Amino acid sequence: MASLLSAVKEAAMAAVHASNPMIALYGEVTGTNPLEVTADQRLKLTADFLVVPELLTHKEIELPSPYNSKIVLRQGLKAGDKVILLRMQGGQQYIIADRVVGR
Repeated sequence: MASLLSAVKEAAMAAVHASNPMIALYGEVTGTNPLEVTADQRLKLTADFLVVPELLTHKEIELPSPYNSKIVLRQGLKAGDKVILLRMQGGQQYIIADRVVGR
């Protein structure tokens, strides 16, 4: 009976692993126009495979006269930024969760 239970557990774990469940990994922005992120020093992800949240996009506003200057509200991603990536189930797209500071 124990071997049957063990076999069922192994089959269940293999099925989960085969479905490519979501995982987290670190990456580095290697290009911004077009966006490119390298993860694990071998996986190059282009913009087609990346989901970028609004908080990681560049946003600035222009002040009206007499100031005529711009204020940056959000810094966009730039080359060299370390990021946290979440691979979506199935492994086709990666969400850039946030920047990493101090790593």
